Amino acid sequence: MKTIDGKNIFAFRGIPFAKPPVGDLRFRAPVAVDPWDGIRDATKDGAPCAQLDQRFGPPSEDCLNLNVYTRKLPKTKRGRLRPVMVFFYPGGFFSLTGNSLFAGPQYIMDQDIVFVSGNYRLAALGFLSMQDANLPGNYGMKDQVLLLRWVQDNIAAFGGDPTKVTIFGYSAGSWSVLLHMMSPMSQGLFHRCIASSATPFTPKNGRPPAEIARQLAGLLNCPTGSSKEIAECLRQKKAEDIVGTLGEFREFAWDPISVFKPEVEPDLGDGEERFLTDDPVKLVLDGKFAHVPLITGHTTLEFAWKSLEILTNTSWTQELNDDFERVGPIIFGYERGTQKSRQVSRELRKFYFNNQPISNATEEELGKLYADSIINFGQYRAAKLISRKSRAPVYFYKFSYPGKWSYIYWPPGTNDTYGVVHHDDLIYLIYNSVYFPMMTSQDKEYQMMKTMTKMWTDFMKEGNPTPRRSPVKWKPYTARNLNYLDIGTTLSMKRGLYQERMSEWEKLFPLPGINPIKRG
Repeated sequence: MKTIDGKNIFAFRGIPFAKPPVGDLRFRAPVAVDPWDGIRDATKDGAPCAQLDQRFGPPSEDCLNLNVYTRKLPKTKRGRLRPVMVFFYPGGFFSLTGNSLFAGPQYIMDQDIVFVSGNYRLAALGFLSMQDANLPGNYGMKDQVLLLRWVQDNIAAFGGDPTKVTIFGYSAGSWSVLLHMMSPMSQGLFHRCIASSATPFTPKNGRPPAEIARQLAGLLNCPTGSSKEIAECLRQKKAEDIVGTLGEFREFAWDPISVFKPEVEPDLGDGEERFLTDDPVKLVLDGKFAHVPLITGHTTLEFAWKSLEILTNTSWTQELNDDFERVGPIIFGYERGTQKSRQVSRELRKFYFNNQPISNATEEELGKLYADSIINFGQYRAAKLISRKSRAPVYFYKFSYPGKWSYIYWPPGTNDTYGVVHHDDLIYLIYNSVYFPMMTSQDKEYQMMKTMTKMWTDFMKEGNPTPRRSPVKWKPYTARNLNYLDIGTTLSMKRGLYQERMSEWEKLFPLPGINPIKRG
């Protein structure tokens, strides 16, 4: 393959790192693939994991494969090794892939690194949990761990340095990166982290995982009693039938966004490795995480566009207005059906809408509530808590660059971008050939791609996204200075991103022993 500037890439695609997780291996931790003799064809992408989205190739349950991209192959065992980036893709834990159609290396590989992307199991096949020995959950996260172990064992053969591994994730991938920082299974497998536009630090929300598992079993005519019966029955079902139930879990409009996701695993005393041993906030407050340099941040508008889903449907708008205390927790992601939940709903409605009806006149406010609830507050809390406790720096950013390409155009069918939304910064780091044309040096966006890939790879190399020779200095974030880099048409350091809104969320969801710190 070739980079955007015509540099050669050696691309090794579709390399299996685990046995197909089928039959008895479904709903279990992955098992490393057996070695093979002779030459293996690594010229084509492997299948994406089972999902409804078919735009990036036909999905399959036999999907635990990875791609390696390198600019130079070592001639001897003593050749110079390059920093490694491992990318975990977005998709709400239910869609997308690490293959070259979505995670193309053509932009990031203009920099002198080794780039790895791979697949992990999705939706129920990756995260079905009853938090016991039969259905412990987190199979998709353990896929990622096995991929990182594969990198440690094998990446030097591709010119990569196993002592300089950066894990970079977006959205669900960002959740993943932050959880790897806290997982005992992942320690020592990476040395820097980039976590963009989602965290597991949002307020506790959603239905109990066992309740979701029983609903899935019922939808597929399986017993809904013991976890053993549920697991045994679901192992007999077709993968496409399991992922095909996803729409049945919608409770209002298109929400909740994610149903199946990582969960805390109980200590069963059976010696099985646990990926997540406690609540992520508690683990950070207790200092039980990898103290490595971190970049984290989000886009200007994030999920603000979801306000249009509601406001262009009169019945949804009416239902949200009439029953905000029930619907609010479903779409904005906080606890349900409690006195605290009802109080939070009332406070949010007062803060964002001044108790006015939700309508086209309050589209901007509804958009801010979507963005803050799904992404911004969790990102803020992650930066604040980790910077308090970590011995390594945290770099915080807002991406506000208004390029001509976006993941959301409005009105649909036009080339008018809604604004700088979720995923829009990813456009300048990896190449999604299904959605976008390849940039050229004549595009004004080309320079932003160069800026982003340089900062991200300087961070990989030095643990600092703007080292000594950089014209702009990205200062680390702390809970007192609230520094962030605004990545727009220019780069500028600012302080206190959305501070009034974030303070409201801190007030509604306080942490024991942690008081909000005001600037100054």
